[in-house]
Amino acid sequence: MLAEFPANQAFTVAWFGLMTLVWFGWAQEDPPTKARLWLGIGSVLGLALAGFFGPAVVTRWSDGNIIDGATGPVFAVVTVIEVLAALLGSIWLHRTGKGRWIAWWIAMVVALHFIPLGLIVLGDLSVVILGCVQAAMLLAIIPSLKRQSGTTSRVVGPMMGATLLIFGLAGAMAYAARWGLPPW
Repeated sequence: MLAEFPANQAFTVAWFGLMTLVWFGWAQEDPPTKARLWLGIGSVLGLALAGFFGPAVVTRWSDGNIIDGATGPVFAVVTVIEVLAALLGSIWLHRTGKGRWIAWWIAMVVALHFIPLGLIVLGDLSVVILGCVQAAMLLAIIPSLKRQSGTTSRVVGPMMGATLLIFGLAGAMAYAARWGLPPW
Protein backbone atom coordinates (compact mmCIF):
# COMPACT_ATOMS: atom_id res chain seq x y z
CA MET A 1 0.00 0.00 0.00
CA LEU A 2 1.45 3.33 -1.01
CA ALA A 3 -0.51 6.54 -1.25
CA GLU A 4 0.63 9.51 -3.29
CA PHE A 5 0.74 11.84 -0.29
CA PRO A 6 2.17 11.14 3.18
CA ALA A 7 -0.98 12.38 4.95
CA ASN A 8 -3.11 9.86 3.04
CA GLN A 9 -0.67 7.03 3.78
CA ALA A 10 -0.55 7.99 7.46
CA PHE A 11 -4.35 8.22 7.62
CA THR A 12 -4.78 4.79 6.04
CA VAL A 13 -2.32 3.23 8.49
CA ALA A 14 -3.89 5.02 11.48
CA TRP A 15 -7.41 4.14 10.34
CA PHE A 16 -6.54 0.48 9.75
CA GLY A 17 -4.99 0.49 13.24
CA LEU A 18 -8.13 1.95 14.79
CA MET A 19 -10.36 -0.48 12.91
CA THR A 20 -8.08 -3.34 14.01
CA LEU A 21 -8.85 -2.31 17.59
CA VAL A 22 -12.57 -2.12 16.82
CA TRP A 23 -12.79 -5.56 15.17
CA PHE A 24 -10.65 -7.32 17.78
CA GLY A 25 -12.73 -5.55 20.40
CA TRP A 26 -15.99 -6.73 18.84
CA ALA A 27 -14.57 -10.27 18.78
CA GLN A 28 -14.23 -10.01 22.56
CA GLU A 29 -18.03 -10.10 22.81
CA ASP A 30 -17.88 -13.89 23.19
CA PRO A 31 -14.35 -15.16 22.56
CA PRO A 32 -13.00 -18.62 23.17
CA THR A 33 -10.84 -18.56 26.31
CA LYS A 34 -7.63 -19.33 24.43
CA ALA A 35 -8.24 -16.43 22.01
CA ARG A 36 -8.56 -13.68 24.62
CA LEU A 37 -4.84 -12.97 24.95
CA TRP A 38 -4.39 -12.79 21.17
CA LEU A 39 -7.38 -10.50 20.78
CA GLY A 40 -5.91 -8.23 23.44
CA ILE A 41 -2.49 -8.20 21.77
CA GLY A 42 -4.10 -7.43 18.40
CA SER A 43 -6.10 -4.61 19.96
CA VAL A 44 -2.98 -3.07 21.50
CA LEU A 45 -1.08 -3.32 18.21
CA GLY A 46 -3.95 -1.64 16.39
CA LEU A 47 -4.09 1.13 18.97
CA ALA A 48 -0.32 1.60 18.66
CA LEU A 49 -0.58 1.99 14.87
CA ALA A 50 -3.38 4.52 15.25
CA GLY A 51 -1.54 6.45 17.93
CA PHE A 52 1.80 6.47 16.13
CA PHE A 53 0.48 7.43 12.67
CA GLY A 54 -2.50 9.60 13.68
CA PRO A 55 -0.38 12.68 14.43
CA ALA A 56 1.33 12.35 11.03
CA VAL A 57 -2.02 12.97 9.35
CA VAL A 58 -2.11 16.43 10.90
CA THR A 59 1.59 17.27 10.57
CA ARG A 60 1.79 16.18 6.91
CA TRP A 61 -1.58 17.57 5.74
CA SER A 62 0.03 20.60 4.08
CA ASP A 63 2.16 18.26 1.93
CA GLY A 64 -0.90 17.54 -0.19
CA ASN A 65 -3.95 15.34 0.12
CA ILE A 66 -5.88 13.31 -2.42
CA ILE A 67 -9.20 14.13 -0.71
CA ASP A 68 -8.67 17.85 -1.39
CA GLY A 69 -9.03 17.19 -5.12
CA ALA A 70 -11.80 15.88 -7.30
CA THR A 71 -12.03 12.60 -5.38
CA GLY A 72 -13.28 14.29 -2.20
CA PRO A 73 -16.97 14.14 -3.21
CA VAL A 74 -16.57 10.53 -4.39
CA PHE A 75 -15.08 9.64 -1.00
CA ALA A 76 -18.10 11.24 0.69
CA VAL A 77 -20.56 9.32 -1.52
CA VAL A 78 -18.78 5.98 -0.94
CA THR A 79 -18.78 6.62 2.81
CA VAL A 80 -22.47 7.57 2.93
CA ILE A 81 -23.43 4.47 0.90
CA GLU A 82 -21.31 2.27 3.20
CA VAL A 83 -22.86 3.68 6.37
CA LEU A 84 -26.41 3.43 5.03
CA ALA A 85 -25.90 -0.14 3.79
CA ALA A 86 -24.44 -1.21 7.14
CA LEU A 87 -27.19 0.54 9.10
CA LEU A 88 -30.15 -0.57 7.00
CA GLY A 89 -28.89 -4.14 6.69
CA SER A 90 -28.30 -4.33 10.45
CA ILE A 91 -31.80 -3.03 11.19
CA TRP A 92 -33.30 -5.55 8.77
CA LEU A 93 -31.29 -8.43 10.28
CA HIS A 94 -32.33 -7.43 13.79
CA ARG A 95 -36.02 -7.08 12.89
CA THR A 96 -36.10 -10.42 11.09
CA GLY A 97 -34.56 -12.28 14.03
CA LYS A 98 -31.19 -12.73 12.34
CA GLY A 99 -29.27 -10.30 14.52
CA ARG A 100 -26.43 -12.76 15.03
CA TRP A 101 -25.37 -11.98 11.44
CA ILE A 102 -24.89 -8.24 12.00
CA ALA A 103 -21.10 -8.49 12.46
CA TRP A 104 -20.82 -10.52 9.26
CA TRP A 105 -22.99 -8.07 7.35
CA ILE A 106 -21.05 -5.01 8.50
CA ALA A 107 -17.77 -6.78 7.68
CA MET A 108 -19.01 -7.52 4.16
CA VAL A 109 -20.06 -3.90 3.65
CA VAL A 110 -16.66 -2.74 4.87
CA ALA A 111 -14.85 -5.22 2.61
CA LEU A 112 -16.86 -4.20 -0.45
CA HIS A 113 -16.42 -0.48 0.21
CA PHE A 114 -12.64 -0.93 -0.08
CA ILE A 115 -13.04 -1.71 -3.79
CA PRO A 116 -14.36 1.68 -4.98
CA LEU A 117 -12.31 3.41 -2.30
CA GLY A 118 -9.10 1.87 -3.64
CA LEU A 119 -10.00 2.17 -7.34
CA ILE A 120 -11.65 5.57 -7.52
CA VAL A 121 -10.60 7.59 -4.48
CA LEU A 122 -7.14 6.45 -3.40
CA GLY A 123 -5.85 4.91 -6.61
CA ASP A 124 -4.33 2.17 -4.45
CA LEU A 125 -4.64 -1.38 -5.73
CA SER A 126 -3.64 -2.83 -2.36
CA VAL A 127 -6.84 -1.44 -0.80
CA VAL A 128 -8.82 -3.18 -3.55
CA ILE A 129 -6.93 -6.41 -2.83
CA LEU A 130 -7.72 -6.06 0.88
CA GLY A 131 -11.43 -5.71 0.13
CA CYS A 132 -11.41 -8.70 -2.23
CA VAL A 133 -9.51 -10.87 0.28
CA GLN A 134 -11.89 -9.94 3.07
CA ALA A 135 -15.01 -10.50 0.93
CA ALA A 136 -13.73 -13.90 -0.21
CA MET A 137 -12.98 -14.93 3.37
CA LEU A 138 -16.39 -13.75 4.53
CA LEU A 139 -18.12 -15.77 1.82
CA ALA A 140 -15.98 -18.81 2.61
CA ILE A 141 -16.95 -18.86 6.31
CA ILE A 142 -20.72 -18.76 5.76
CA PRO A 143 -21.16 -22.57 5.97
CA SER A 144 -19.29 -22.82 9.27
CA LEU A 145 -21.15 -19.81 10.68
CA LYS A 146 -24.47 -21.47 9.78
CA ARG A 147 -23.49 -24.53 11.84
CA GLN A 148 -22.59 -22.41 14.88
CA SER A 149 -24.83 -20.61 17.30
CA GLY A 150 -24.17 -17.20 18.79
CA THR A 151 -22.99 -14.03 17.15
CA THR A 152 -20.80 -14.04 14.09
CA SER A 153 -18.45 -11.51 15.73
CA ARG A 154 -16.58 -14.39 17.38
CA VAL A 155 -15.25 -15.46 13.96
CA VAL A 156 -15.58 -12.30 11.87
CA GLY A 157 -13.90 -9.97 14.37
CA PRO A 158 -10.53 -11.76 14.46
CA MET A 159 -10.55 -12.22 10.69
CA MET A 160 -11.24 -8.55 9.98
CA GLY A 161 -8.88 -7.41 12.73
CA ALA A 162 -6.04 -9.60 11.46
CA THR A 163 -6.36 -8.52 7.83
CA LEU A 164 -6.53 -4.85 8.78
CA LEU A 165 -3.54 -5.24 11.10
CA ILE A 166 -1.48 -6.95 8.39
CA PHE A 167 -2.31 -4.27 5.82
CA GLY A 168 -1.79 -1.53 8.41
CA LEU A 169 1.66 -2.86 9.28
CA ALA A 170 2.53 -3.15 5.57
CA GLY A 171 1.37 0.43 5.08
CA ALA A 172 3.47 1.56 8.05
CA MET A 173 6.56 -0.06 6.54
CA ALA A 174 5.81 1.54 3.17
CA TYR A 175 5.43 4.95 4.86
CA ALA A 176 8.72 4.55 6.73
CA ALA A 177 10.53 3.42 3.57
CA ARG A 178 9.34 6.43 1.57
CA TRP A 179 9.06 9.25 4.11
CA GLY A 180 10.86 8.00 7.21
CA LEU A 181 9.28 7.75 10.63
CA PRO A 182 6.16 9.87 11.19
CA PRO A 183 6.97 13.37 12.49
CA TRP A 184 5.71 14.35 15.90
